[in-house]
Amino acid sequence: MPKQLAKLGPALAGEHAEATTIASLRRQAEGCERCDLYKNATQLVFGEGPVDARVVLVGEQPGDREDLAGRPFVGPAGRILDECLHEAGIDRSECYLTNAVKHFKFEQRGKRRMHSRPNAGEIQACAWWLGAELDELRPEIVVALGATALMSLLGRSVGVTRNRGQLLTAPGGFSVLVTIHPSYLLRIRGRSDPEAERARFVDDLAKVATRIG
Repeated sequence: MPKQLAKLGPALAGEHAEATTIASLRRQAEGCERCDLYKNATQLVFGEGPVDARVVLVGEQPGDREDLAGRPFVGPAGRILDECLHEAGIDRSECYLTNAVKHFKFEQRGKRRMHSRPNAGEIQACAWWLGAELDELRPEIVVALGATALMSLLGRSVGVTRNRGQLLTAPGGFSVLVTIHPSYLLRIRGRSDPEAERARFVDDLAKVATRIG
């Protein structure tokens, strides 16, 4: 059985944007200046997927590829996610994919733009949009991919290492599955067993497939 949560993060406990549809919410978000990340990003990267999706996957923020394309999870981490979803028996096209933070945060190093982790203020500001997405979508399961997504959804009372693989009950009638961000699988080569970590990630995702039948 999913565990009940005592505390929540800003996406579930704070105030959210108001909209009647995901499409109208997306239009509102395109002009977002709630934090300074919009100043350097190419564009806002909103969520995408069917509005009746039973599963929502929440990542950290767009990467370089996503920032240029204007779509979530189209870069290297997105390819790994696609493969692992398939192995777990989940059709990506039936899921809604989004991020806790909608603009790419980076440091410029020569010609390369290197990912920089969003801070608490940026997560708080962008929870305005993530919370509204979840209000509109009303999914059965939300997958928190990594620490930033988890903090936005459930606050600091849970952690990826401590709660990984657990299904936690959130208000609104959905459960939150805690797992890693797929980009982790790109960073561990040489420091751990990549195949074992990948298999564990697939096992986490398989719990979603089991729940939704």
